[in-house]
Amino acid sequence: MRAYNFCAGPAALPTAVLEKAQRELLDWQGTGVSIMEMSHRSQEYVAVAEKAEANLRQLLNIPSNYKVLFLQGGATLQFSAIPLNFFGKNAKADYIKTGIWSDKAIKEAKRYGEVNVIDATVNVNGKTGIAQSQSWNFSEDASYVHYCENETIGGVQFKDIPKTKAPLVADLSSSILSAPIDISQFGLIYAGAQKNIGPAGLTIVIVRDDLLDQAKPEIPSLLKYANQAHNQSMLNTPATYSWYLAGLVFEWLLEQGGVKAIHEKNLAKAKRLYDYIDQSDFYDNPIVKDNRSLMNVPFTLVNDSLDQLFLQQAEEHHLLNLAGHRSVGGMRASIYNAVPLEAVEALVQFMEKFAQAHR
Repeated sequence: MRAYNFCAGPAALPTAVLEKAQRELLDWQGTGVSIMEMSHRSQEYVAVAEKAEANLRQLLNIPSNYKVLFLQGGATLQFSAIPLNFFGKNAKADYIKTGIWSDKAIKEAKRYGEVNVIDATVNVNGKTGIAQSQSWNFSEDASYVHYCENETIGGVQFKDIPKTKAPLVADLSSSILSAPIDISQFGLIYAGAQKNIGPAGLTIVIVRDDLLDQAKPEIPSLLKYANQAHNQSMLNTPATYSWYLAGLVFEWLLEQGGVKAIHEKNLAKAKRLYDYIDQSDFYDNPIVKDNRSLMNVPFTLVNDSLDQLFLQQAEEHHLLNLAGHRSVGGMRASIYNAVPLEAVEALVQFMEKFAQAHR
Protein backbone atom coordinates (compact mmCIF):
# COMPACT_ATOMS: atom_id res chain seq x y z
CA MET A 1 0.00 0.00 0.00
CA ARG A 2 1.06 3.62 -0.55
CA ALA A 3 1.76 5.51 2.64
CA TYR A 4 0.18 8.82 3.55
CA ASN A 5 2.82 11.45 2.85
CA PHE A 6 2.69 14.71 4.85
CA CYS A 7 6.01 16.03 3.55
CA ALA A 8 6.32 19.80 3.07
CA GLY A 9 8.19 19.31 -0.19
CA PRO A 10 8.94 17.44 -2.31
CA ALA A 11 5.39 16.54 -1.49
CA ALA A 12 2.67 14.05 -2.33
CA LEU A 13 1.56 13.74 -5.94
CA PRO A 14 -1.89 12.49 -6.99
CA THR A 15 -1.86 8.72 -7.38
CA ALA A 16 -3.69 9.01 -10.70
CA VAL A 17 -0.92 11.27 -12.02
CA LEU A 18 1.81 8.86 -10.95
CA GLU A 19 -0.03 5.94 -12.52
CA LYS A 20 -0.42 7.77 -15.82
CA ALA A 21 3.23 8.80 -15.82
CA GLN A 22 4.15 5.18 -15.08
CA ARG A 23 2.14 3.95 -18.06
CA GLU A 24 3.78 6.50 -20.33
CA LEU A 25 7.31 6.21 -18.94
CA LEU A 26 8.86 3.99 -21.62
CA ASP A 27 6.68 4.91 -24.57
CA TRP A 28 4.96 8.28 -24.64
CA GLN A 29 1.83 8.08 -26.81
CA GLY A 30 3.29 5.60 -29.28
CA THR A 31 6.44 7.55 -30.08
CA GLY A 32 8.65 4.68 -28.93
CA VAL A 33 10.59 6.86 -26.47
CA SER A 34 10.07 8.34 -23.04
CA ILE A 35 9.11 11.98 -22.88
CA MET A 36 12.31 12.39 -20.84
CA GLU A 37 14.25 11.45 -23.99
CA MET A 38 12.37 13.80 -26.28
CA SER A 39 13.71 17.10 -27.62
CA HIS A 40 12.12 20.07 -25.90
CA ARG A 41 11.88 21.71 -29.33
CA SER A 42 10.07 18.81 -30.96
CA GLN A 43 6.52 19.33 -32.15
CA GLU A 44 5.30 16.72 -29.68
CA TYR A 45 6.92 18.26 -26.61
CA VAL A 46 5.98 21.83 -27.53
CA ALA A 47 2.36 20.68 -27.63
CA VAL A 48 2.73 19.22 -24.12
CA ALA A 49 4.21 22.47 -22.84
CA GLU A 50 1.55 24.63 -24.48
CA LYS A 51 -1.25 22.48 -23.10
CA ALA A 52 0.21 22.72 -19.58
CA GLU A 53 0.28 26.51 -19.81
CA ALA A 54 -3.26 26.67 -21.21
CA ASN A 55 -4.58 24.48 -18.39
CA LEU A 56 -2.78 26.52 -15.74
CA ARG A 57 -4.23 29.70 -17.22
CA GLN A 58 -7.68 28.15 -17.02
CA LEU A 59 -7.22 26.94 -13.43
CA LEU A 60 -6.05 30.33 -12.17
CA ASN A 61 -8.02 32.48 -14.63
CA ILE A 62 -4.79 34.23 -15.60
CA PRO A 63 -5.42 37.45 -17.57
CA SER A 64 -4.01 37.70 -21.08
CA ASN A 65 -1.59 40.50 -20.11
CA TYR A 66 0.43 38.12 -17.94
CA LYS A 67 3.24 35.87 -19.08
CA VAL A 68 3.48 32.36 -17.62
CA LEU A 69 7.05 31.11 -17.30
CA PHE A 70 8.20 27.55 -16.53
CA LEU A 71 11.67 28.04 -15.04
CA GLN A 72 14.36 26.17 -13.16
CA GLY A 73 16.28 26.76 -9.95
CA GLY A 74 13.52 26.51 -7.39
CA ALA A 75 11.61 29.39 -5.83
CA THR A 76 14.78 30.31 -3.92
CA LEU A 77 16.48 31.41 -7.15
CA GLN A 78 13.65 33.91 -7.58
CA PHE A 79 14.84 35.65 -4.41
CA SER A 80 17.66 36.93 -6.66
CA ALA A 81 15.82 37.01 -9.97
CA ILE A 82 13.06 39.31 -8.74
CA PRO A 83 15.27 42.24 -7.64
CA LEU A 84 17.49 41.76 -10.68
CA ASN A 85 14.41 42.02 -12.91
CA PHE A 86 12.77 44.91 -11.06
CA PHE A 87 15.63 47.08 -9.73
CA GLY A 88 16.79 48.43 -13.11
CA LYS A 89 14.96 51.75 -12.83
CA ASN A 90 14.48 52.01 -9.06
CA ALA A 91 16.53 49.79 -6.76
CA LYS A 92 14.20 49.99 -3.80
CA ALA A 93 11.51 47.61 -2.55
CA ASP A 94 9.37 46.85 0.47
CA TYR A 95 9.51 43.34 1.93
CA ILE A 96 6.94 42.09 4.43
CA LYS A 97 8.56 39.73 6.92
CA THR A 98 6.43 36.98 8.45
CA GLY A 99 8.79 34.02 8.78
CA ILE A 100 11.85 32.16 7.59
CA TRP A 101 11.14 32.19 3.85
CA SER A 102 10.30 35.88 3.65
CA ASP A 103 13.45 36.57 5.67
CA LYS A 104 15.55 34.58 3.19
CA ALA A 105 14.07 36.62 0.35
CA ILE A 106 14.92 39.83 2.22
CA LYS A 107 18.55 38.86 2.73
CA GLU A 108 18.98 38.09 -0.96
CA ALA A 109 17.26 41.26 -2.18
CA LYS A 110 19.54 43.39 0.00
CA ARG A 111 22.44 42.33 -2.21
CA TYR A 112 20.97 44.28 -5.14
CA GLY A 113 19.30 47.36 -3.72
CA GLU A 114 17.61 49.10 -0.81
CA VAL A 115 15.09 47.02 1.11
CA ASN A 116 12.56 48.43 3.54
CA VAL A 117 11.68 45.58 5.89
CA ILE A 118 8.16 45.56 7.32
CA ASP A 119 8.17 43.15 10.26
CA ALA A 120 4.57 42.03 10.34
CA THR A 121 4.89 39.21 12.87
CA VAL A 122 3.03 39.64 16.15
CA ASN A 123 2.58 37.58 19.29
CA VAL A 124 -0.99 37.23 20.50
CA ASN A 125 -1.39 35.38 23.79
CA GLY A 126 1.65 33.25 23.02
CA LYS A 127 0.66 32.48 19.44
CA THR A 128 2.17 33.85 16.24
CA GLY A 129 0.11 36.00 13.90
CA ILE A 130 0.33 38.72 11.26
CA ALA A 131 -0.14 42.36 12.26
CA GLN A 132 -2.92 44.48 10.79
CA SER A 133 -1.82 46.26 7.62
CA GLN A 134 -2.53 49.66 9.15
CA SER A 135 0.69 49.28 11.14
CA TRP A 136 2.86 48.62 8.08
CA ASN A 137 5.14 51.43 6.93
CA PHE A 138 5.28 51.23 3.14
CA SER A 139 7.78 53.30 1.18
CA GLU A 140 6.44 56.02 -1.08
CA ASP A 141 8.71 55.07 -3.95
CA ALA A 142 9.15 51.28 -3.78
CA SER A 143 9.44 49.51 -7.13
CA TYR A 144 7.48 46.57 -5.66
CA VAL A 145 6.21 45.02 -2.43
CA HIS A 146 7.15 41.41 -1.70
CA TYR A 147 5.53 38.95 0.68
CA CYS A 148 5.37 35.22 1.32
CA GLU A 149 1.66 34.39 1.24
CA ASN A 150 2.09 31.16 3.21
CA GLU A 151 5.13 30.46 5.38
CA THR A 152 5.67 26.72 4.92
CA ILE A 153 7.84 26.29 8.00
CA GLY A 154 5.90 28.38 10.47
CA GLY A 155 2.42 27.55 9.19
CA VAL A 156 1.49 31.26 8.99
CA GLN A 157 -0.74 32.47 6.15
CA PHE A 158 -2.17 35.84 5.15
CA LYS A 159 -5.93 36.08 5.51
CA ASP A 160 -6.23 38.69 2.75
CA ILE A 161 -4.15 40.00 -0.14
CA PRO A 162 -2.23 43.11 0.99
CA LYS A 163 -3.31 46.39 -0.55
CA THR A 164 -0.29 48.19 -1.99
CA LYS A 165 0.44 51.13 -4.27
CA ALA A 166 3.52 49.47 -5.77
CA PRO A 167 3.19 46.20 -7.75
CA LEU A 168 2.67 43.26 -5.41
CA VAL A 169 5.04 40.29 -5.66
CA ALA A 170 4.09 37.07 -3.89
CA ASP A 171 5.78 33.79 -3.06
CA LEU A 172 2.92 31.31 -3.43
CA SER A 173 5.05 28.17 -3.29
CA SER A 174 2.98 26.46 -0.60
CA SER A 175 -0.44 27.76 -1.52
CA ILE A 176 -0.72 28.07 -5.29
CA LEU A 177 -3.72 26.13 -6.70
CA SER A 178 -5.04 25.40 -3.20
CA ALA A 179 -7.63 28.19 -3.25
CA PRO A 180 -9.00 30.73 -5.74
CA ILE A 181 -6.89 33.87 -6.10
CA ASP A 182 -7.24 37.05 -8.15
CA ILE A 183 -4.08 37.17 -10.27
CA SER A 184 -4.88 40.70 -11.44
CA GLN A 185 -4.02 42.02 -7.98
CA PHE A 186 -0.38 41.01 -8.43
CA GLY A 187 2.54 42.23 -10.48
CA LEU A 188 4.20 38.83 -10.15
CA ILE A 189 3.66 35.56 -8.37
CA TYR A 190 6.08 32.67 -8.19
CA ALA A 191 5.96 29.16 -6.82
CA GLY A 192 8.26 26.17 -6.56
CA ALA A 193 6.56 23.15 -8.09
CA GLN A 194 7.30 20.59 -5.41
CA LYS A 195 4.22 21.19 -3.28
CA ASN A 196 1.02 21.62 -5.30
CA ILE A 197 2.28 21.60 -8.89
CA GLY A 198 4.57 18.62 -9.42
CA PRO A 199 8.08 17.36 -8.70
CA ALA A 200 11.05 19.49 -7.73
CA GLY A 201 13.03 21.11 -10.53
CA LEU A 202 10.41 23.51 -11.84
CA THR A 203 9.29 26.98 -10.77
CA ILE A 204 6.27 28.83 -12.08
CA VAL A 205 6.51 32.61 -12.55
CA ILE A 206 3.45 34.61 -13.58
CA VAL A 207 4.42 38.20 -14.41
CA ARG A 208 2.49 41.19 -15.77
CA ASP A 209 3.63 42.35 -19.20
CA ASP A 210 4.33 45.96 -18.24
CA LEU A 211 6.94 44.88 -15.68
CA LEU A 212 9.21 43.13 -18.18
CA ASP A 213 11.31 46.23 -18.94
CA GLN A 214 12.55 46.92 -15.40
CA ALA A 215 15.64 44.68 -15.32
CA LYS A 216 19.11 45.68 -14.21
CA PRO A 217 21.51 45.69 -17.19
CA GLU A 218 23.90 43.21 -15.55
CA ILE A 219 21.22 40.54 -15.03
CA PRO A 220 22.21 37.07 -16.30
CA SER A 221 20.35 36.35 -19.53
CA LEU A 222 18.74 33.17 -18.17
CA LEU A 223 17.25 35.06 -15.22
CA LYS A 224 15.73 37.83 -17.30
CA TYR A 225 11.98 37.34 -17.49
CA ALA A 226 11.70 39.19 -20.80
CA ASN A 227 14.17 36.76 -22.39
CA GLN A 228 12.34 33.73 -21.05
CA ALA A 229 8.97 35.10 -22.14
CA HIS A 230 10.27 35.79 -25.65
CA ASN A 231 11.54 32.21 -25.87
CA GLN A 232 8.48 30.49 -24.32
CA SER A 233 10.58 29.43 -21.28
CA MET A 234 12.94 27.54 -23.59
CA LEU A 235 15.91 29.89 -23.69
CA ASN A 236 17.87 26.81 -22.69
CA THR A 237 16.76 23.22 -22.11
CA PRO A 238 13.98 23.39 -19.51
CA ALA A 239 13.08 20.84 -16.84
CA THR A 240 11.13 18.83 -19.37
CA TYR A 241 9.93 15.94 -17.21
CA SER A 242 8.91 18.21 -14.34
CA TRP A 243 7.02 20.38 -16.83
CA TYR A 244 5.27 17.31 -18.27
CA LEU A 245 4.30 16.07 -14.80
CA ALA A 246 3.03 19.53 -13.86
CA GLY A 247 0.83 19.32 -16.93
CA LEU A 248 -0.59 16.02 -15.71
CA VAL A 249 -1.32 17.60 -12.32
CA PHE A 250 -3.14 20.48 -14.01
CA GLU A 251 -5.25 17.97 -15.96
CA TRP A 252 -6.00 16.13 -12.70
CA LEU A 253 -7.06 19.36 -11.00
CA LEU A 254 -9.43 20.18 -13.84
CA GLU A 255 -10.90 16.68 -13.53
CA GLN A 256 -11.50 17.36 -9.80
CA GLY A 257 -13.54 20.43 -10.72
CA GLY A 258 -10.78 23.01 -10.67
CA VAL A 259 -9.37 25.22 -7.93
CA LYS A 260 -12.72 26.07 -6.38
CA ALA A 261 -13.57 22.39 -5.90
CA ILE A 262 -10.14 21.47 -4.53
CA HIS A 263 -10.38 24.43 -2.15
CA GLU A 264 -13.52 22.97 -0.61
CA LYS A 265 -11.70 19.70 -0.03
CA ASN A 266 -8.74 21.54 1.47
CA LEU A 267 -11.01 23.44 3.86
CA ALA A 268 -12.51 20.14 5.05
CA LYS A 269 -9.07 18.61 5.63
CA ALA A 270 -7.76 21.62 7.52
CA LYS A 271 -10.89 21.92 9.65
CA ARG A 272 -10.73 18.27 10.65
CA LEU A 273 -7.13 18.52 11.81
CA TYR A 274 -7.32 21.95 13.46
CA ASP A 275 -10.57 21.08 15.23
CA TYR A 276 -9.00 17.98 16.72
CA ILE A 277 -5.89 19.86 17.86
CA ASP A 278 -7.98 22.66 19.39
CA GLN A 279 -10.07 20.31 21.52
CA SER A 280 -7.03 18.36 22.66
CA ASP A 281 -5.04 19.04 25.83
CA PHE A 282 -2.19 16.93 24.43
CA TYR A 283 -1.45 18.83 21.21
CA ASP A 284 -1.21 22.53 20.42
CA ASN A 285 -1.05 24.70 17.29
CA PRO A 286 1.13 27.82 17.77
CA ILE A 287 -0.60 30.09 15.23
CA VAL A 288 -3.36 32.67 15.66
CA LYS A 289 -6.55 31.23 14.15
CA ASP A 290 -6.95 33.98 11.54
CA ASN A 291 -3.46 33.28 10.20
CA ARG A 292 -3.40 29.50 10.23
CA SER A 293 -2.12 27.91 7.05
CA LEU A 294 -4.50 25.89 4.93
CA MET A 295 -1.63 23.72 3.71
CA ASN A 296 0.96 23.43 6.52
CA VAL A 297 -0.25 22.55 10.01
CA PRO A 298 2.42 22.73 12.72
CA PHE A 299 1.68 21.27 16.13
CA THR A 300 3.51 20.38 19.31
CA LEU A 301 3.06 17.65 21.89
CA VAL A 302 2.51 18.56 25.53
CA ASN A 303 5.74 16.71 26.32
CA ASP A 304 8.44 17.13 23.67
CA SER A 305 10.35 14.15 25.04
CA LEU A 306 7.71 12.07 23.25
CA ASP A 307 8.47 13.59 19.84
CA GLN A 308 10.71 10.83 18.54
CA LEU A 309 8.38 8.10 19.75
CA PHE A 310 5.47 9.88 18.06
CA LEU A 311 7.35 10.02 14.76
CA GLN A 312 8.49 6.41 15.02
CA GLN A 313 5.02 5.09 15.68
CA ALA A 314 3.51 7.36 13.03
CA GLU A 315 5.80 5.80 10.43
CA GLU A 316 4.77 2.35 11.62
CA HIS A 317 1.22 3.45 10.79
CA HIS A 318 2.35 4.61 7.32
CA LEU A 319 2.05 8.30 8.26
CA LEU A 320 5.25 9.80 6.89
CA ASN A 321 7.26 13.04 7.15
CA LEU A 322 5.52 14.59 10.15
CA ALA A 323 8.64 16.05 11.74
CA GLY A 324 8.66 19.83 11.92
CA HIS A 325 11.39 21.80 10.16
CA ARG A 326 14.76 21.48 11.86
CA SER A 327 14.73 25.21 12.68
CA VAL A 328 11.54 25.03 14.77
CA GLY A 329 11.09 21.40 15.81
CA GLY A 330 7.77 19.91 16.80
CA MET A 331 5.50 18.39 14.18
CA ARG A 332 4.09 19.57 10.87
CA ALA A 333 1.47 17.98 8.65
CA SER A 334 1.49 19.37 5.11
CA ILE A 335 -1.90 18.64 3.60
CA TYR A 336 -1.47 19.75 0.00
CA ASN A 337 -3.99 19.11 -2.78
CA ALA A 338 -2.84 15.53 -3.38
CA VAL A 339 -3.23 14.53 0.29
CA PRO A 340 -6.71 13.02 0.63
CA LEU A 341 -9.13 13.53 3.50
CA GLU A 342 -8.58 9.85 4.37
CA ALA A 343 -4.97 10.68 5.20
CA VAL A 344 -6.04 13.39 7.63
CA GLU A 345 -8.58 11.05 9.20
CA ALA A 346 -5.88 8.41 9.66
CA LEU A 347 -3.57 11.00 11.21
CA VAL A 348 -6.23 12.23 13.65
CA GLN A 349 -7.05 8.67 14.70
CA PHE A 350 -3.38 7.96 15.31
CA MET A 351 -2.92 11.21 17.27
CA GLU A 352 -5.89 10.34 19.49
CA LYS A 353 -4.59 6.84 20.24
CA PHE A 354 -1.10 8.16 20.93
CA ALA A 355 -2.46 10.79 23.31
CA GLN A 356 -4.53 8.23 25.19
CA ALA A 357 -1.49 5.99 25.61
CA HIS A 358 0.84 8.72 26.88
CA ARG A 359 -1.20 11.04 29.09
